[in-house]
Amino acid sequence: QVQLMESGGGLVHPGDSLTLSCVASRDIFSSYVTGWYRQVPKRARESLASRTSSGTIIHADSLQGRFIMSVDPIKRMMYLQMNDLKPEDTAVYFCNAKDYLRNGDYWGRGTQVTVAP
Repeated sequence: QVQLMESGGGLVHPGDSLTLSCVASRDIFSSYVTGWYRQVPKRARESLASRTSSGTIIHADSLQGRFIMSVDPIKRMMYLQMNDLKPEDTAVYFCNAKDYLRNGDYWGRGTQVTVAP
């Protein structure tokens, strides 16, 4: 079992930057696929960034380079740096860890990000 907890959401203005954090209950980065997602009501959860256990990070093309995922394995933390935020970025943001060997799929509770004038 892995527990994940996001933090750092809030209300920001268009053009602002915000960094989300996610702490894991134990070391996951060397053996899990980790990533960030977001969801708005009545829409499917959207993948934003994904990191393999070997360290390759891929970001969604739709973000046009505005969001950057990083991790700190020693602190058991993952981050999502979000730049040039737009109202359409308003969503609940989730971190995720997948253990494909044991069919584990772990989610945090999410953190709300609202972008408004």
